[in-house]
Amino acid sequence: MKSLHTIALAAIAGLGLTLSAAAQDKTPLIFSDVNQPDVPRSQAVVDIFAKEIGGDFDFQPYFGATLMKQGTELIGIQRGNIQMAGLPPSDLAQQAPEFDILGAAYVVRDQKHLKSIFASPVGDHFRQIAHDQLGVVILGTFYYGTRQVNLKGDKEIKTPADMAGVKLRMPGGESWQFLGKALGANPVPIAYSELYTALQTGVVDGQDNPLPNDKAMKFYEVTDQIVMTSHNVGFGMLLISAKVWDAMTPEQQTTMQAAADKATAWSDEQYLEQEHDLVEFFKGEGLKVYEPDLKAFQDHAQKLYLDSPLSASWPQGMLEEINKL
Repeated sequence: MKSLHTIALAAIAGLGLTLSAAAQDKTPLIFSDVNQPDVPRSQAVVDIFAKEIGGDFDFQPYFGATLMKQGTELIGIQRGNIQMAGLPPSDLAQQAPEFDILGAAYVVRDQKHLKSIFASPVGDHFRQIAHDQLGVVILGTFYYGTRQVNLKGDKEIKTPADMAGVKLRMPGGESWQFLGKALGANPVPIAYSELYTALQTGVVDGQDNPLPNDKAMKFYEVTDQIVMTSHNVGFGMLLISAKVWDAMTPEQQTTMQAAADKATAWSDEQYLEQEHDLVEFFKGEGLKVYEPDLKAFQDHAQKLYLDSPLSASWPQGMLEEINKL
């Protein structure tokens, strides 16, 4: 006759097998992002999205480019190494050049305009390209804030001509590098995770990012001024593998989309609130914050884009459609 101890051990073992089987039944969602875990977007992914997608998924987030280097995440999804990522349009433009228009200077105007774009037929067009050509589904957009130029030194920047010779860090990729040139600078590709050191050691003279990113990454510790060029709306797209998405039930898709909508809306509000307060914060840290001649920057950038091969990839009539929204 079996002892109570033996029966208890068997029960525990059986429970362990049951729990293991339940864990195996969950769909793994490995998520990679270059952002740090304490910024609003990352918090929204963990505290809202992961908790509201339902119990059918095992969400595994990796932040700060600890799992995959910046620029490799899309390929990682396509190869099945990861299932989700948060990426800017420039990363998708590496394989689908149509996305370049979303990262061009002075195209997306602000957070509301960004949401309007993806709620319109223009957004439907980009979602179709993402699914059919890239194998990913765009669940939503994360507004990071409007990008501003952040520099070392005391030279005051008023026009693009004043940016001549400035080594401005820009992310890798042709579209980002061109954006740096459109501002009048000499763009230098540096990984986001390596940027603080590059500024500190003088490898670059400056960088451009939304103000919340400048604070989160503490770039204000190694720079002297912020030029409010407002040249680009920083945003990322919450992506999931189309293979994973297409295998989900309609109910699972509805639940996940609702979770994405809630997470992105909360994150956007946090960044909008931060932007209101950060100008005074940076001034308090000893940085000079000022506005240049925006029309001079806009005219210079627009001419360069329209005269460049980059605009050739823009879908016919799309710029006009975006401007109407």
